[in-house]
Amino acid sequence: MSKIQINSDMFKEFYWFNEPGRHYFQDGLVIYTNPSTDFWQRTHYGFRRDDGHCLLTKRSGDFSFTAHFEFLPKEMYDQCGIMLRIDEENWIKASVEFENEDISRLGSVVTNLGYSDWATTDITSDVKSMWYRITRKGSDFLIETSYDGAAWTQMRIAHLHKECDAISVGIYACSPKESSFKCRIDSMSFEVGGF
Repeated sequence: MSKIQINSDMFKEFYWFNEPGRHYFQDGLVIYTNPSTDFWQRTHYGFRRDDGHCLLTKRSGDFSFTAHFEFLPKEMYDQCGIMLRIDEENWIKASVEFENEDISRLGSVVTNLGYSDWATTDITSDVKSMWYRITRKGSDFLIETSYDGAAWTQMRIAHLHKECDAISVGIYACSPKESSFKCRIDSMSFEVGGF
């Protein structure tokens, strides 16, 4: 897949949810995460966090959203990827979460009615870039990932229980620990229609 270079003009219909302290455009959108930011609801750990950084736009009907990320994580759980969001208790994210110098977690979180799950696959921490695609068909969602933007692998198919026509979708990044890291989103696109 060829990259669709992004610039500030492409984000006229986007809005920040928890805007990071530092971000700018240079060969794409560069974000530096604020420390102690995360997205999670209740399950297993008990805590509730909804203060990670998102740049979102509203979309109705069926669509696919694709984005490419480059990232330089520093501490455990540093992450960036795509976010699809109805509200604090109903959302989906897909990303690579840094674990240590050897492994990271390529995974997705689906949060329904205030409870998050986390499905992961271990990958090498040598991976510093990733493509993500989320496709909507009504309340069902296909989440895919790719190393090159051409060959795609299904991560999961999921359902959001809260019905909503207009839904927010875009990119996100966060650093749950006392750290900050740099990521760049250098390509993104929408297509109409579901899977």
